[in-house]
This record gives sequence, C-alpha cells and structure tokens, in this order.
Amino acid sequence: MVSRQAASVAAVGIVVGLIGALALMRLLRALLFGVSPSDPVALAGAAALLIAVSAAASWIPARRAASLDPAQALRAE
Repeated sequence: MVSRQAASVAAVGIVVGLIGALALMRLLRALLFGVSPSDPVALAGAAALLIAVSAAASWIPARRAASLDPAQALRAE
C-alpha cells in the first residue's frame, strides 16, 4: 500500500512535469545545447529516473510497514 501511494504521487508529478516541460519548450530551447526540449529519449530517461528514485525512497517505509504486527499496531493506537 505504501509503495502504491508513492508510485501514484510520483506518476502525477511526472505527468505534470512533462506537461510543464512541453509547455515551456521555447524557454527551454534557449537553455539546452545539443538536445531538443521535446527529445523523447531525454524525457523518457528523466521520467524513468524519477520513477526509480521514488521507488527506492518508498522501499524503506514499505518494508518497515510490512514488518509490523497489525494487532500490536492497533493496540498502540
């Protein structure tokens, strides 16, 4: 459940970021050298990197949540 929530937040962020990058293409064109702002390989690589980072960042909390005893966690509340 923790991993799924992290993946959904990351997916929304990636979609919003890609839309923003495509919307600001003219400004990005002046800042990038040797790569076009709409280069699908660069955009896909950035999205894949962000997915990998978000999966790695959510792995520790997901592992910790999976190791808890549900009855003990409910008693603590």
